[in-house]
Amino acid sequence: MVRATRWAWRWRRNPLRRRTDALEAWIGVAAVALMLLTGTAVGWATGTLAHKALRETVREQQRHRHLVTATALRTLRSRPAGTEHEAAAEREGHLRVIARWPGPEGERLSGVVAVRDAADPGHRFRLWTDDQGRVAGRPMDRGTAAVHAVLAGAAAGAGGAGLVEGCRRIVVWRLTRQRYAEWDRSWRQAAHTWGRADAGS
Repeated sequence: MVRATRWAWRWRRNPLRRRTDALEAWIGVAAVALMLLTGTAVGWATGTLAHKALRETVREQQRHRHLVTATALRTLRSRPAGTEHEAAAEREGHLRVIARWPGPEGERLSGVVAVRDAADPGHRFRLWTDDQGRVAGRPMDRGTAAVHAVLAGAAAGAGGAGLVEGCRRIVVWRLTRQRYAEWDRSWRQAAHTWGRADAGS
């Protein structure tokens, strides 16, 4: 309520309103319009570009990643993970097993694989590999790509609007300093005539 009253006061004509008060009000209106326009434009452009790039990533991953059937050979005891991927898998509760799976040329490949469920020797499970037969993550789907693009657009739009708001705050800060300087000059002028009969004070 107080802020609304201050906002309305800046628009009313009255002897106490200074030029900087009206200017600050107009800057606020311009900033709101710019935040809406800039935030929407930046968010839309970023989201569109991100969606285009992510759709290409989806196509590439789906083209070069293949689902094969792997066979567990034995389970490894828990130990400090050697790679970031293995560390992340252990944090998510996966088990590490030595498994064997077919390569792209029909050869047999083996290595350490993280699985969610217990995998006794001989247990068969599905595994994503790349064109060289190396273990790879699940390829991104179109729904995930769309969600990431929307989040990127929203973040960019918020960043654009935040930049405008930051500029508005800097301008208002400078206007406030100018207003205080004017008040100081007015007080100094009033001090010279304070109490004089012919000054009307």
